[in-house]
Amino acid sequence: MARAYARRVPYAPVLTTLAYVVRDGQVLMCHRIARDTDEQYGKWNGLGGKLEQSEDAAAGIIRELAEEAGIVPTAMTLRGTLNWPGFSGPDGHVFGLVFLVTAFEGEPPQRNVEGELRWVPLEDLMDLDMWEGDRHFLPLLFDDDPRPFHAVIPYAAGRPTGVTVTRL
Repeated sequence: MARAYARRVPYAPVLTTLAYVVRDGQVLMCHRIARDTDEQYGKWNGLGGKLEQSEDAAAGIIRELAEEAGIVPTAMTLRGTLNWPGFSGPDGHVFGLVFLVTAFEGEPPQRNVEGELRWVPLEDLMDLDMWEGDRHFLPLLFDDDPRPFHAVIPYAAGRPTGVTVTRL
């Protein structure tokens, strides 16, 4: 059934949530080093993951933050959407809802199942080994513009092939 649906619908991305948690001028980042089979091995990322069928976006990111960092957000904003066609290969499309978390309960551990968790000063964020496409949307996530961003960052062979951004 899923194969028949995929043939009828040419674009069916995996729906994901992604959060950047800030505290005292620092951002909680995950260094994906736990499994060398991880397609994101060695990269630094925010926290998040795939939405489950019964979840809305807020419920999904709340669950992911509890699972990955042991925290519960008490203040967060949906800052934008990201469309990554081809991110996981020619038919591996991903669509993400990106949140900024500015308050939370709990204290993150130093490690999770994906790798190391570290508080990184905001001004050092771009020095990390991250996906090249992340460098295009992260400034939008942290800027003072209250409008959400909506970006398309197509990937081919693990690299972005372009970037378009809309803000309304």
